[in-house]
Amino acid sequence: MKQKWSREWVSSVQPRKQRKYRYNAPLHVRQKLVSSHLSETLRKRYNKRSMPVRKGDEVMVVRGTFKGKRGIVDRVDLSKLKVYVDEVKVKKVDGSEVMRPLDPSNLIITKLNLDDKRRQKIIERSGAAVEEKKEPKTKEKIQQKPATQTKKKEAKAQKTKKKTEKPKAKGEKK
Repeated sequence: MKQKWSREWVSSVQPRKQRKYRYNAPLHVRQKLVSSHLSETLRKRYNKRSMPVRKGDEVMVVRGTFKGKRGIVDRVDLSKLKVYVDEVKVKKVDGSEVMRPLDPSNLIITKLNLDDKRRQKIIERSGAAVEEKKEPKTKEKIQQKPATQTKKKEAKAQKTKKKTEKPKAKGEKK
């Protein structure tokens, strides 16, 4: 473990190597570590499950004391791997309010900030434009499916009957 950082530590089972991977990760890897799940509607629209959180995204907190709160991401701290949301604030002892750092795994992105052209390209690469790929089932296809299943069951039943029938001896009458 003399190396400072290695991509192979991700697959390690040892917690110390996993921690070292996160603490010493370079910025391009840290950006991916600060990613959250997309909401159901965004998942269907963009054909992606999660994306890195960016400033300007609208998020909803799904875990912790601020569960259910919605807000816009004010900043993303890559050094601490935390996200700051404008609606999630805590009062300090002196009375001032400060934004509480949140873990990105406890957030769901409800609206993406698409001002960045690079982010738009990422979405396009994921196949979001290929929404016509899924073909809706027609009534005919739905009705045909049970009929074929019953035919298969009947064929199986006939095969089992043939196997269970005892072969008749030569002298027996039919």
